[in-house]
Amino acid sequence: MITIRIYRKDNQIVAFELSGHADSGPYGYDLVCAGVSAVSFGAVNAIHELCEIDLEIRQADEGGYLYVCIPSSIDDEANDKAQLLLESMLISLNTIERDYGEFIKMESQ
Repeated sequence: MITIRIYRKDNQIVAFELSGHADSGPYGYDLVCAGVSAVSFGAVNAIHELCEIDLEIRQADEGGYLYVCIPSSIDDEANDKAQLLLESMLISLNTIERDYGEFIKMESQ
């Protein structure tokens, strides 16, 4: 199962963490894993490119783990843009969880 943890401070997303494997299909054909990966990495790439924010990113070499933290030193305008992109990511991940809840679980910290 993929577990997604969202970390908030003052109602702002400050970090998120994905861990585990969906195991909803054979390796290379796991649609839940592919969807979660596309949504999360798409958001990370958008934040980096559109907001010009250098995120703190940790990944496992074998996959199955991603941690992303928004630096506290960014200006308000960049943070507002990043928050919109992150909330959009959550909407997409919630949709995946709604349809494939046996393979993915979201938690807020």
